Order: sequence, then structure tokens, then C-alpha cells
Amino acid sequence: MLTPNDLKSWLQQDLTRLDKLLLILASRSDPMSPSTITSIASGAGFHALKKWNISAVLSASRGKAIRTDAGWELTDAGRIHLNGIGVSAVSPAALQVAADLRAHLSKLSDGQTKAFVEEAIRCHEAGLYRSAVVMSWLGAMAILHHEVQVNHLAAFNAEASRVFGSKWKTAVSTDDLGLMKERDFLDRIEAISIIGKNVKAELKTCLDRRNGCGHPNSFKISTNQSAAHLEILLLNVFEKFTA
Repeated sequence: MLTPNDLKSWLQQDLTRLDKLLLILASRSDPMSPSTITSIASGAGFHALKKWNISAVLSASRGKAIRTDAGWELTDAGRIHLNGIGVSAVSPAALQVAADLRAHLSKLSDGQTKAFVEEAIRCHEAGLYRSAVVMSWLGAMAILHHEVQVNHLAAFNAEASRVFGSKWKTAVSTDDLGLMKERDFLDRIEAISIIGKNVKAELKTCLDRRNGCGHPNSFKISTNQSAAHLEILLLNVFEKFTA
């Protein structure tokens, strides 16, 4: 999202009415009414907007903004458009990964998992890449735990008992599955063919990246690394187990 100071600067530039309205929508994550849009513009020192037909301009945006019951919202197409005029440091390709991931939100029935994924997308779009890595991993693990609990619980428990013996308490719920270390969990679901060897290797790389991002340290991550992390999870977890 744009900071208040960034918004002030952008609204003073020679841009189209649509671009300026999209900029205002990009300054908040919640939907806005025309009156709210006008108020934000005035607060940023741009008063000419009071004379505009805001809804007419946004209605002609060709999908860059949509009007819901709650108000006007910036779409993925709108974010990519703003990126094109230099508003965001996030590349169009990276934004497209986030857009593809957002398309899977409606397929997620679990509210907590959906919240993890939605927060990961917003973090990525805002340039908070370490947070995006952590939150997307939580969402992916929630989906894998659910897949095992619903479709492979007996096979998983048998495999876990084979490896850990009496130390493994038979899992019944996803919370029980979460008691196993994530690296061990990936080994077990590969052993019972839920994922393949190469997918497991990629997911372990994602896990290592999550560990690096989730603890206080000097580790830095770029836009492209965040996008690649999201894409691996999108292709190998979200698309496979929520389709």
C-alpha cells in the first residue's frame, strides 16, 4: 500500500484521473465509497477530485477497479497497471504470481488457512517479502495437513508408526499432525506418495527459506525470491490440493 507521503507526491504529478483514483485505492486495503475517496484526496492536498464523477471514471477502468457492496476496490489488474507507471517496485511477473494465488482463495474452505494465504499475498504486494514467505508456508502446511487428515490418515499413521514406533501417537486431527516436525512430515507424505521426491526437495527448500525468514537475523530476500517461493507453493500445493 502507498504511504500517505507517497500518495501526496503521486497526486501532484501529471497523471490521468483514473490513475489518481487507483492511487487512492492503493493507499488502503479496505473498499472505499466515493466520499471516502474524496476525503483521502483532500487529506493528501488534492482538492480537484471533489468535482469529478468518481464512480463514472472507475466504472470505465476496464477491470482495474471494481465496485462491491462495500465500495470500490483495486484489482490485480489495477495493481499491475500502477506498477507500470512506477508506483511499486514489484515486477509485473511477481504481481501475477500473487494474482494467481489470490484466485485460489475462493477454493479454501478453512478460514484460518484462507487468512494465512490472503496475508501472504498482501505482504508480497507490499514488499514485505520475509512475511510473505512465512505466511504462505503456514497456508501450504495447513493444506497438506488437511489433505492427510481427510484422505490419507490411516496410511500416514502407519508410516509414522513404522518410523517412530511407540513415540508416535496416532493422529486424528490436523492439530495432531502438526505435532510432527515439518521436515519429518514432508518425508512421511513422500513415503506414502502424496508428493513426489522432487516436490519434497523443493518444499524442503521452501521450508529452509521460511526458517531463515521467520527468525531474527540479517537474512535478506528479494522480490524474485519471494515470487519464486509463492510460485512453488502455488503449483505444488495450492493448485494440486485445492482444485
